[in-house]
Amino acid sequence: MAESHTTTARTVSGLVVSNTADKTISVRVDRRVRHPLYGKIIGRSSKFQVHDENNEAQVGDTVSIQECRPVSKTKSWKLLTIDERVKKAQT
Repeated sequence: MAESHTTTARTVSGLVVSNTADKTISVRVDRRVRHPLYGKIIGRSSKFQVHDENNEAQVGDTVSIQECRPVSKTKSWKLLTIDERVKKAQT
């Protein structure tokens, strides 16, 4: 009998920095951490390759992403929701 895993996948929020590839977006996730020795709060960021099935996210959008099984060599996150759309400049 197979056991089912009941772990919840990590969910984080970040900014779309690239959507050039097909069905893939790059998302930068920023976090603030305390320096271990000096105690100063510093900013750290990580970039994730995220699967975007419908190519709906644009550069500048704030999105929520969720960890999933590997989709490709570099993609193991999927797009959950687009929290805030970037405002388009009127020309």
